[in-house]
Amino acid sequence: MIRFNQFSLARGTKPLFDNTTFTLNPGEKAGLVGANGAGKSTLFAVLLGELHADGGDFSIPPTWQIAHVAQETPAADKTALAYTLDGDAALRAIEARIAHASAAHDGAAEAEAHAAFADADGYTAPARAEALLLGLGFTLDQTREPVSSFSGGWRMRLNLAQALMCRSDLLLLDEPTNHLDLDAIVWLEDWLNRYPGTLVVISHDREFLDSVCNVTLHLEQQQIKRYGGNYSQFEVLRAQQIALQQSAYEKQQRTVEHLQSYINRFKAQATKARQAQSRVKALEKMELIAPAHAASPFTFEFRTPDSAPNPMMVMEDVRCGYRSEEGVEIPIVERVMLSIQNGQRIGLLGANGQGKSTLIKTLAGTLEALGGHVREGKGLRIGYFAQHQLETLRVDDTPLQHLARLAPDTREQELRDFLGSFNFSGEMATSKIAPFSGGEKARLALALIIWQKPNLLLLDEPTNHLDLETRHALTMALAQFEGTLILVSHDRHLLRATTDQFMLVAKHRLQEFDGDLDDYRDWLLQHAAEQRAALKAGNASNGADSGAPSGTDNGVNRKEQRRREAETRLKFAHLKKPLQSRITKIEKEMDALNAEKAALDAFVADPASYEPAQKSKLTEAIRRQADVNARLEALEAEWLETHEELEQIG
Repeated sequence: MIRFNQFSLARGTKPLFDNTTFTLNPGEKAGLVGANGAGKSTLFAVLLGELHADGGDFSIPPTWQIAHVAQETPAADKTALAYTLDGDAALRAIEARIAHASAAHDGAAEAEAHAAFADADGYTAPARAEALLLGLGFTLDQTREPVSSFSGGWRMRLNLAQALMCRSDLLLLDEPTNHLDLDAIVWLEDWLNRYPGTLVVISHDREFLDSVCNVTLHLEQQQIKRYGGNYSQFEVLRAQQIALQQSAYEKQQRTVEHLQSYINRFKAQATKARQAQSRVKALEKMELIAPAHAASPFTFEFRTPDSAPNPMMVMEDVRCGYRSEEGVEIPIVERVMLSIQNGQRIGLLGANGQGKSTLIKTLAGTLEALGGHVREGKGLRIGYFAQHQLETLRVDDTPLQHLARLAPDTREQELRDFLGSFNFSGEMATSKIAPFSGGEKARLALALIIWQKPNLLLLDEPTNHLDLETRHALTMALAQFEGTLILVSHDRHLLRATTDQFMLVAKHRLQEFDGDLDDYRDWLLQHAAEQRAALKAGNASNGADSGAPSGTDNGVNRKEQRRREAETRLKFAHLKKPLQSRITKIEKEMDALNAEKAALDAFVADPASYEPAQKSKLTEAIRRQADVNARLEALEAEWLETHEELEQIG
């Protein structure tokens, strides 16, 4: 059990934790959430033994092995597979024992070490390490490449693989999804759900937290408060507590005002002085309830586009890719046929390296098509956001200077008001952006795009540096955006809330994906299972070549059985998909109608609606009320009928 008791800690003059107490039980999976700077990374440093309490105490079982993701990766010549295997320190220690005994020609010690190696599942370790790397997006060939050949993002994946390889009792993950695509995130969720140890994870991906965590630790006002449940359940519980706290605070304030009023009126009167004095003491002793310090939610909105061509853009037989310095063409996505209609909201799916960003760059015009035709509608105004654009911001300029370049004829106060709506107010609007965090720079880049009133938004991983509150604000703003949207993101909450169709970039092609994100998740997990099966089959084949029994007949039969089972699953999924889509559409329409019905019922029930001036409005409301009720009845019948069809399929 992890136990914090009256724990206090300050960094410099800033107190981060003040007499906070909480526990975490073995096997629990906790999401660690709180505002930037609240102390999440500091808490990790405490768990790792790098920082110690200023007051109170902290305990963790001394025998526990702790795994965490290293922030640096040595540019080593060892292979990715060997680097991942280094995560199992116990196994590496046994290997060292075997090598030492062999060199010393100590047969007994070597035999004992080989037995320990077998007990530690050493013979399956390379296959387990390969499975980790494949799940995190590496190819089988890449597992044999040296660590030094990988870029920064892929090295972070290697560090994550090494942490997962460790035989840990406690696993600490700090923003593990930042360098992963959606495919790898889905795989990681599945792996973590099977992880038997205790997990503490910092993440701004709410759907990842919901999928993995059964406890939420919230850092606020130098306290760590434990909530049972995932992030969505925490949000509901915290909202209820804030409402109760605010109510209690307001009630106490009324009591304080009453006592203070009595004191002010009677403290000078001899006959009332004693009573007044007692009330002064009561006021001094009263433990004031702090008002609810729920940070005012950050919100913003997109400006309405001036025009909207239709179609926005047409691509005919387009090849997207790059040209080398020698002029050699490197196609990534080929034969793209796409007509982007006004009002479409498309989410692009596909693994890293398949070409999503290449396609977005071609649409944005920052990358010239290798072939085919791209036609833009008259009046098209593109707003393009990608992480590399943060590097184009001038670090010695201020947010106000950046915006003034786009709008040189606009009054400064109007520019300041606009920047203020993105939390760049006061001195921050006129401060150099060099020390800004990645999230603040991303927020500024979005503000500059929004100022230009785009009618086609192309967003490539817009949430990478954003905290949960800013992600929520972006989600709400995009949901209300009146233009056309094409989005690449590993944030499934953002994809669900802002897009209504998906396209898949895979095997050098762009194609419609007939399904939702749950279907995509199932497809990914099935694909990963097939990869693991192929890997095992390859290992078994290698064993057969070296003289091990092959079991070919049984293997073929099992393979054929799996193939038939997969075909059956796909057949049922194909039959279910249109019914599930129909149910989703019915439920969306019913939700909208129920909301309208509630408003109509309230209006009709209001006595003020029967005033003569409201006669025509009341008549129309009653007529609409009847239409809504009739439509709801029809939808409910259709919903039941569709569900019956779905149940018959099984």
